[in-house]
Amino acid sequence: MKIGIAADHGGYELKEIIHPFLLSLKHEVKDFGAYSFDKDDDYPDFVLPLAKAVANKEIDRGIAICGSGVGASVAANKISGVRAALITDYFSAHQGVEDDDLTILCLGGRVTGYMAAEDLITAFLNARFTGAERHLRRLKKVQLQEK
Repeated sequence: MKIGIAADHGGYELKEIIHPFLLSLKHEVKDFGAYSFDKDDDYPDFVLPLAKAVANKEIDRGIAICGSGVGASVAANKISGVRAALITDYFSAHQGVEDDDLTILCLGGRVTGYMAAEDLITAFLNARFTGAERHLRRLKKVQLQEK
């Protein structure tokens, strides 16, 4: 699977840890930055290009990290066709994909431990959208609101 990752200064350390983890799982990884720690950088500069790549199907799924994960989620969801969520538990990591076709996992670099991040990422990447009629119906209602 081709995975995109992005982080600002608040998520930089966690991104640098999960990058080799993703490679160890045999995923192809595209890093959208930040490429070095800069306390003054801004999450939209990295998350928006990641979200656009997901929307354009250049990558299969994305992982966006900022300090809390909230800003990354807000920014990613501004891109039509993206479904991003801040995930803090195992159930939501896989259920978000299975029921809601989640395409970007958002994590908080300042609040998510490394081992927890690996568990959440594994659940997210191993999950598949069920395509059940009720889920398709719900997603269609959401898509009608996209510009």
